[in-house]
Amino acid sequence: MGSRRNIRYLCAVSVAAGLLGFGASSAFADNAKPLTVVELFTSQGCSSCPPTNANLIEISKRPDVLALSFGVTYWDRLGWKDIFATPEYTDRQITYETPLGRDGPFTPQVVVNGRADVVGNRISEINGLIADGQKLEALSVSIKDHSLAIDAGKAPAKGADIWLVTYDDHTVNVPVSRGENTGHTLPHKNVVHSLSNLGTWNGNAVTLDIPATKPGLRTAVLIQTPNGGPILAAATN
Repeated sequence: MGSRRNIRYLCAVSVAAGLLGFGASSAFADNAKPLTVVELFTSQGCSSCPPTNANLIEISKRPDVLALSFGVTYWDRLGWKDIFATPEYTDRQITYETPLGRDGPFTPQVVVNGRADVVGNRISEINGLIADGQKLEALSVSIKDHSLAIDAGKAPAKGADIWLVTYDDHTVNVPVSRGENTGHTLPHKNVVHSLSNLGTWNGNAVTLDIPATKPGLRTAVLIQTPNGGPILAAATN
């Protein structure tokens, strides 16, 4: 189970339209829709996290939101090892801390579009950040079958990372027998199982093959400014 959650850097090449043959906007225009990305950093060993898990489950019902749950590892030392956590997801959270003006990672933390964060049990503030995120101009990104299409647009000076995410959109209940949540069964939804860097988007319209998702999981793509910067666009299948 751990292997499917580990980051696999599938390629580190820049994706260019000339190599891929045709523009993304003409390829999948009918499938593209803007999404606001809500990332929850949580742990089954954290007593403050269950209400936030419930918030994410509720938010995940919105068709305009891509909600993702990342398990982090720094609570594992207190008696319960989060079964979904990986060091790579902890690193992703840490990468956000300097751009967001934080002194260090904490749980439960919710990051919206890579641009702003809030304590995860504050549902009204999360909804406010989602509303703000919807005011941004959307870059068209879409997934169809085993292909990813990215429209032309303005890219950061050094390009943007293309992140491939697999996640489980079912509700999974985890009984916890040790740590701060001893005796509780914690529901989770949209748990991330893998995060892979597919390369760099440089502003050109492109299409890119992506691997098939394992049965029971869904695929999402994030186009993100490097080093924990803003998410420019996202899509899910």
